Amino acid sequence: MVDEASPDQQAVLQKYKNLESQCRQFVTKISELEVERNEHDLVIKTLTPLPPDRKAFRLVGGVLVERTCKEVLPSVKENRENIDKVLNNLADMLEAKSKEMKDWKVKYNIKTQEEAQEEERRRQQEIRDRVEEGKEGK
Repeated sequence: MVDEASPDQQAVLQKYKNLESQCRQFVTKISELEVERNEHDLVIKTLTPLPPDRKAFRLVGGVLVERTCKEVLPSVKENRENIDKVLNNLADMLEAKSKEMKDWKVKYNIKTQEEAQEEERRRQQEIRDRVEEGKEGK
């Protein structure tokens, strides 16, 4: 089948797909960072009750470094706080991009295949309902 969409329609659709892709990327990155934050929480929970002078190993730039709990714990807590800040920023960016995508979708009346199918089912059901009403009215 030959695509008969005008270049303007194609540009609108491409912009929508780009916005959708960006939203997916934000969601993926947020998920990854949430896992990393949970790992930091686990490390903090594990190290907190330990004696401060106990050996602790930390991966720094791909190198395993021997430190003490009192040296490692503050940096892990700081990293966790930084992850929270990045997560908040990403959540704000996702919200803004989602709003932009929704506005774009409404402005150009873009429907996903599922939405179009649901709309068609509703129309067919309305027709059936009218036909049934017509039969009952006779």
